[in-house]
Amino acid sequence: MPPAFPERAAWGTASSLRAWQQQALEAYFGVDGTAPGPRDFLTVATPGAGKTTFALRLARELMERRVVASLTIVCPTEHLKRQWAESAARVGIRIDPEYQNGQGPVGKDFHGVAVTYATVAARPALHRNRTESRKSLVIFDEVHHAGDGLSWGDAVREAFEPATRRLALSGTPFRTDINPIPFVQYEEGPDGVRRSQADYTYGYGPALADGVVRPVIFLAYAGEMRWRTRAGDEITATLGEPLTQDQTSQAWRAALDPKGNWITQVLAAADRRLTELRRVIPDAGGLVIATDHEAARAYAKMLRAVTGQGATIVLSDDPTASKKIKAFGETDDRWMVAVRMVSEGVDIPRLCVGVYATSTSTPLFFAQAIGRFVRARKRGETASVFLPSVPTLMGHASEMEEERDHVLDRPVREDGLDDDLLAEANREKDSPDVGEELPFETVEASATFDRVLYDGGEFGMNAEPGSAEEEEFLGIPGLLEPDQVSALLRKRQADQIANERRRKTGDPREDRTAAEDIAALRRELNGLVNAWNHRTGQPQGVIHNELRRACGGPPVPQASAEEIRERIAKIRDWAAKRRG
Repeated sequence: MPPAFPERAAWGTASSLRAWQQQALEAYFGVDGTAPGPRDFLTVATPGAGKTTFALRLARELMERRVVASLTIVCPTEHLKRQWAESAARVGIRIDPEYQNGQGPVGKDFHGVAVTYATVAARPALHRNRTESRKSLVIFDEVHHAGDGLSWGDAVREAFEPATRRLALSGTPFRTDINPIPFVQYEEGPDGVRRSQADYTYGYGPALADGVVRPVIFLAYAGEMRWRTRAGDEITATLGEPLTQDQTSQAWRAALDPKGNWITQVLAAADRRLTELRRVIPDAGGLVIATDHEAARAYAKMLRAVTGQGATIVLSDDPTASKKIKAFGETDDRWMVAVRMVSEGVDIPRLCVGVYATSTSTPLFFAQAIGRFVRARKRGETASVFLPSVPTLMGHASEMEEERDHVLDRPVREDGLDDDLLAEANREKDSPDVGEELPFETVEASATFDRVLYDGGEFGMNAEPGSAEEEEFLGIPGLLEPDQVSALLRKRQADQIANERRRKTGDPREDRTAAEDIAALRRELNGLVNAWNHRTGQPQGVIHNELRRACGGPPVPQASAEEIRERIAKIRDWAAKRRG
């Protein structure tokens, strides 16, 4: 189905809706639009798909049918309250985003209010009285926040139990604690485990196929890190190579340290990518996600040195943060640096390039952060996110299309979606956490281009910053269909291998070229197997064995280049059928 149906809507105010929005409305009101609709409705849609438009379209319809007379929108952040109010005003719904608990009745000029979950939790009885006084629709934006601790869940339930209608929205993986989210339905599966049940789901994969969201190209950078411990010992490690958990953590932090060259080189590469995108998307902007205020200011200074222009700095405790975000969204400035407060607080459709310069690695935070870059304004736009070559982040990047439900009746955090860490990641940061300071001093940190991750595949080989090989990937056109991105990445990788062969012409050890060719194919196959492991939960050894049974041939170490190519084609075919 196409992403939009111009003039399709048979009722309400919108002249056109995306296909998924129309389908969700039909799920609510029935295909003919005459059903009364349920009291509770959970919509799960990927970031950038248009949940706000759908929710306000539904609200307007319920108000026109006189099913409800007032609207309460519950948001995670102060900034989002204002975004909702501005969006509502465009469809004729007047929302007060400045409502406070001590204010009393809502002003007569407004149809309703936008409040935060924290505001509701502070005085649930007040909001219950408001809800009872008029027939109310309550919209829960990113409803998983309603489960931030038992007290928050109890407060949300107390405040909005009397509501006439409740619409819950979610755009990212659900929680991992075992506290039920108020007004969300759970059903027990054959395994005896209860899982949340959405009334309508629209994931990243279908949204990408519809052209509703942009394809995301992940550019991973490795490099050599050297640091000095408190005991005075110097340690060297290469990011992107197998390391212990502690070594990975320390090398990762050394890479992000403004004292080293890694982050400088990656920011310069990201700016070159932004320049390429601005050839066809003139107002394309970039966002650097920093860990703390000190790093944010240092990164902004680096960007000024690279671009000759200042970067907008958005700090979580800055009272003018919302104004800065809005102003950046309305200009064509190149860069903004934010201190991790991006999970649900930044909605700037022109963001096309990101730098993931934080050590926060929970899947929920990662998904929310990447969600800042996927909103498409016209078909063919691509997004590019630069990140350290760390196994945890590589796994998250390969799971972009995976959908998760909220699972009860199991040990907390069994799948690593750590909500306590997410809350910690999003609280205001003006310095490293107590006890979080680097237990070493960065001596040297240099970057190398490692690879590109896209649609479960890995492309490219190590290259130095500024090299022709790196530029081949930084120069990928900014307007491409998803299948064109895959085809071009495969071509760039083939060209890179061919160039390597030409450079070695005359080398008497001709077998090195063949060996390196096979090594690149093995790497691509292993990347796809790793992605399939994340997507299906099958052990990697089982996947390799299934590929051998399907395609024939010996184990990978003894397989020929043609046999490995056949397995690559087979696992890509599996992935295509699974998406279909």
